[in-house]
Amino acid sequence: MHSTQHAVGILSTGRYLPDKVITNADLEKMVDTSDEWIVTRTGIRERRMAAEGETTSDLAVKAAQNALNKAGVSAEQLDLIIIATATPDMFFPSTACLVQERIGAKKAAAFDLSAACSGFLYGTSVAAQFIKNGMYRYALVIGVETLSKIVDWTDRNTCVLFGDGAGAVVLGPVEEGMGFLSFELGADGSGAELLKLEAGGSRKPVATVEPGSRDNYVHMAGSEVFKFAVRAMNTASDNAVAKAGITKEQVDFLVPHQANLRIIDSAVKRLGLRDDKVVINLNKYGNMSSASIPVALDEAVSEGRIKEGDTLVLVGFGGGLTWGASVMKWSTAEKKEVE
Repeated sequence: MHSTQHAVGILSTGRYLPDKVITNADLEKMVDTSDEWIVTRTGIRERRMAAEGETTSDLAVKAAQNALNKAGVSAEQLDLIIIATATPDMFFPSTACLVQERIGAKKAAAFDLSAACSGFLYGTSVAAQFIKNGMYRYALVIGVETLSKIVDWTDRNTCVLFGDGAGAVVLGPVEEGMGFLSFELGADGSGAELLKLEAGGSRKPVATVEPGSRDNYVHMAGSEVFKFAVRAMNTASDNAVAKAGITKEQVDFLVPHQANLRIIDSAVKRLGLRDDKVVINLNKYGNMSSASIPVALDEAVSEGRIKEGDTLVLVGFGGGLTWGASVMKWSTAEKKEVE
C-alpha cells in the first residue's frame, strides 16, 4: 500500500437494459392512468422490465462485462467490486459476490451498498478513496435495479415511475487534475418513512407479512419526496461545485438522477445550463434508481456528447433520505505510472 495520493477517474462505462419495454399505453390497460398524465407529471414515456427469472445480478454481469471490455481491464485485474442496489438477489450473500464469481474477478473484494437512488454516487465515492490512497488500482462500481419486482402494479402512483437496468463504471488512476474533483454526500433519516419497502427485514419479517400486502411493495409519499428532491439536487450540486473550486459557468454537463423531468429542470436552471448540456433519458427508461446515473453517463459517452476535458456534475437523491453529487473532469486515459 502506497501513501501517495492519486487522482482517480472513470476509465470506462457500460450499461445493460432488459429487452422488454412497458409503455404508458400498456399501463393504461393496467391502472387508471393515461399517457398524457404520466408524461405531463414525470416526462416518462416507457420503461424496461426484467424478464421472468432475470435477476439483479444477471443485469449487473452484462453491464460489468460491457464496461470492462471498453476499459481494456480484465476481471482478474479488479481489486474491488461495489454494487449499489435496493433490489439485491437476496439479503446475503451480497449481489457483488455473485457478480465477482460470475465474471471471474478472483482477487477482488466485493460488497453491496444500500443508499437507494443515491447509491451509485455513494459507491463511486467509496471506491475512489481506495484508489486515491493507493490501496487498490481498479474498482468496478455498478448501479443496478430490478424495481419491477417490488412495484405494486395496481398502484398508479408508483408503478408508472420505475424501470429496470444496470450501469457500470471502471475506476482507476488518471492524470493529476483529471477525474473526480469533489464529492458531496448527505442523509436525513427523519425522512425515512417517505420512501420505503417494509416487508422482509427485521421490523416485518417475511413470515409476518400477508402475501399481497402493500408492505411487500415500494411505498412513496410522492409530494413530500418531490419537495425534498428539488432541495437536495440544488444544494448538493452547489456544494459539490464549491468543493471542486470551480464556478457554475465552468460546468459543461449535468448528469442527474432520472426521477422526474420537473426536478431535473430545477437543477438545470440552478446551474444556468442550456438544455443541450443536460443528459436526460428518463423518457425511455423511467426511474432506475441507482442505475439511472451510470446508464445516462454511458449513453452520453457512447454518443460522443461527453468529451475529454469536459467538466461534469453528477447528482442524485433517494430513499433514506439520501443525496449525493460529484464534480469530475472527464478523462478515460489511465495514468500508466503510479509512484
